[in-house]
Amino acid sequence: MQVRTVADIVSRLIKGIEFFTPLFDLAIRLYVAKAFFWSGLTKIQSWDSTLSLFANEYAVPLLPPELAAYLGTAAELILPPLLALGLGGRLIALAAFIFNLVAATSYPDISEAGIKDHMLWGALLAATFFHGPGRLSLDHLIGRYFRRVHGRRIGDR
Repeated sequence: MQVRTVADIVSRLIKGIEFFTPLFDLAIRLYVAKAFFWSGLTKIQSWDSTLSLFANEYAVPLLPPELAAYLGTAAELILPPLLALGLGGRLIALAAFIFNLVAATSYPDISEAGIKDHMLWGALLAATFFHGPGRLSLDHLIGRYFRRVHGRRIGDR
């Protein structure tokens, strides 16, 4: 029987945890994408109500209410699928983070639970921005293809 050192046990434990990292990255992206996408679907189900909300409830800075409604709804319908797929992962996470920040601050009657939701989504989007979308993403697959075909990483000269 082989005696293992503490370092060997810790190393094996870390490798076991790292095995699940891509699944965790994907779960984060899917969780946030679902919340935003469902909100966008709700907005297009009753467009008159959405326009009324943007005109009377939401205080989106610098934009006329109708334009804010179109842009906000578009963001909620376009960004989530890209986030879920991990295509343009860091850029999409940053765009969604900014959108989330504007959404959380432009509704004056947001509840404490709503603030906590937006904080959680913001933290998860920040993690995706700083960490990247992970190995279960189109970004990763495209990067592997590019390295295999061209022998270098995107951005290398």
